[in-house]
Amino acid sequence: MTWLYEDKPFEESGDWYGFIYEITNNVTGKKYIGRKYFTQAKTRQVKGKKKRTRVQSDWLDYFGSNKELLADVEKLGKENFTRKILRLCKTRGNTNYWEAKFQFDNDVLLSDNYYNDWIMIKTHRKHIKED
Repeated sequence: MTWLYEDKPFEESGDWYGFIYEITNNVTGKKYIGRKYFTQAKTRQVKGKKKRTRVQSDWLDYFGSNKELLADVEKLGKENFTRKILRLCKTRGNTNYWEAKFQFDNDVLLSDNYYNDWIMIKTHRKHIKED
């Protein structure tokens, strides 16, 4: 099961920091809008000192964090879901901002057509730069 971006398979993160995605249940039509970073922090010991590095996240296999969505994926199978990248982002701040914008623009908390049940955002104007 691959991610789609502009209706084409997307498998290389390049220089992007993260992305905004929409997962659609093809059986019920219900959707989920979220964000995912291409890398994650990892700490390891080097000569007795802790060193922080970034490693690839689990984005290729990711199906969101919503428990109801994950239960449906388990029950119906991954093949009954479409994973689409809505926007690629170059910074963490941009990724966080655009996730909330897409969620608010689609009224995800007001509609039963979305799995989303909460919106979390903490961002600042200086973190938002045009991609």
